[in-house]
Amino acid sequence: MSQVAGLDPQSLPILVVDDEADNLDAFRFNFKKSFRILTAQSGTEGLAILQKERVAVLVTDQRMPRMTGLEFLGRARAISPDAVPIILTAYTDVDVLIEAINLGHVYRYITKPWDAKEMRGVLLQALERYHLRAENARLGDQLREYAGYLNQEWHGAFNFGQLVGNSQVLKTALSRAEQVSRTHATVLLRGESGTGKELVAHAIHINSLREGKPFVRVNCAALASGVLESELFGHERGAFTGAVARKPGRFELADGGTLFLDEIGDLPMEVQVKLLRVLQERTFERVGGTETLRVDVRIISATHRNLEALVAEGKFREDLYYRLNVFPIVLPPLRERLGDVPLLCQHFLHKWRHHSSGRVTGIEPAALEMLTQYSFPGNVRELENLIERALILASNPEIRVADLEFSRPQGRKAAPAIAAPSPSPPIFKAAEPGPGTSPNPNPVPGTFPIAAAGAMSAPPTNAQVTPASGMPSPVISDAPAVAPSPSAQVAAPASGGGRSLADRLHDQERTEILAAIEQSEGNIAAAARQLGINRSTLYYRLRKHDLLHLLPSRPESET
Repeated sequence: MSQVAGLDPQSLPILVVDDEADNLDAFRFNFKKSFRILTAQSGTEGLAILQKERVAVLVTDQRMPRMTGLEFLGRARAISPDAVPIILTAYTDVDVLIEAINLGHVYRYITKPWDAKEMRGVLLQALERYHLRAENARLGDQLREYAGYLNQEWHGAFNFGQLVGNSQVLKTALSRAEQVSRTHATVLLRGESGTGKELVAHAIHINSLREGKPFVRVNCAALASGVLESELFGHERGAFTGAVARKPGRFELADGGTLFLDEIGDLPMEVQVKLLRVLQERTFERVGGTETLRVDVRIISATHRNLEALVAEGKFREDLYYRLNVFPIVLPPLRERLGDVPLLCQHFLHKWRHHSSGRVTGIEPAALEMLTQYSFPGNVRELENLIERALILASNPEIRVADLEFSRPQGRKAAPAIAAPSPSPPIFKAAEPGPGTSPNPNPVPGTFPIAAAGAMSAPPTNAQVTPASGMPSPVISDAPAVAPSPSAQVAAPASGGGRSLADRLHDQERTEILAAIEQSEGNIAAAARQLGINRSTLYYRLRKHDLLHLLPSRPESET
């Protein structure tokens, strides 16, 4: 039977019209088990059935009194335009039917007497044709409806795609983007890597008069000089080795639309000259060609580099700089809008929820507190990676401090954290001065106070340093407090000013893992339970801290 998915031949009626009752009986006898057969002894009777039934295939004899087969099909087409028409005929009518087939009025014709096996195959093909056309029409309607919904979503208000945040610095940048989108002006987007420059460029395009035209992106730093020139301007056949055919460039592909030049600060000098001409005259030639092409393209460029310094060093053309810098927009780094971190976390939790099969639904307050005090040198992209990684590691309904693995390169100074706006900003209490130590008059917000080296052991498992806001301090687990052994003690400088938050968290995590391993006498399952994490996560963290040698060579049964 049919190989088309979702097709049930019995569900789609086939109407057979013939003035001879014997022929109708032959159809019923041969095909009643395979198809749903309806019969009529005249064209008039067949038209009456079409008024009541949704018929998929029409099979009619050509030679009938009062109405021929072609005449019947012509009238039937007005009632059931999607029905697949098949006609039965003698050899003398072939020329007439071929003309009807060429005009699209008949799908197939079958000569009498017909063979049952051949007829079965033709009927099945006709049903598949009807089913596929109906399915294509349904999908087309669904796509048009969805496209209309997306169009409404895009244009109901100025849309910035996945740019999330309510901070004033972000609103200022996006307001400028909204203003320039209504024009054809050249735009220069500036900001650190990971701040969403491409999202803003795309938002400007879809809210401009060019939104129905292409949005073409080129990463100027990803291609070598010769390749980049060919990508931007295209090349002719034979222009260089391997150029076996003419290839249009990105400027041609973006004609009428927007060309987004990412990492424009890395553009080679020889390509800068040709780009300057396109910006000035809107004309260029393909590599290896002589024909001058004219294009209408809006240029949006982006860079994280200091173009003014590059101009001063002679690495970027000054005239090109002024051509690109018509309308600059500076996107703020995440450390300048840390108040947006909670919104961004919720956005990325929803985006990557499949990593935890929907099991993780939020972030515990201590973990969120830590995120709002981190400088994020990688900006929003780093936060997204951090949340995605935490969803993989998390073993609880909420992401905990132990699930956060900061990937900031060691040795890089963290920028001063800007606290998120809240009624009670998180400030950690200073440690009580021990004997022989003097209190620290200026505790650093967002850091763990550490006493003088040797005066205090590493922080206990249930962290005793509590934020002034009353929120729980970051801990690796909810296990009972465990006093670390002398081997687990870590000497630390008198103040945290010389060490980053990530370094201090790294040491605290290592200390608590050492304490758990020692108390459980090397039993990995017991240590994992004590820390509130699964065994695979504990093995991962043991490798991370180079502590696998602490496990027995033949571990006890882990229960």
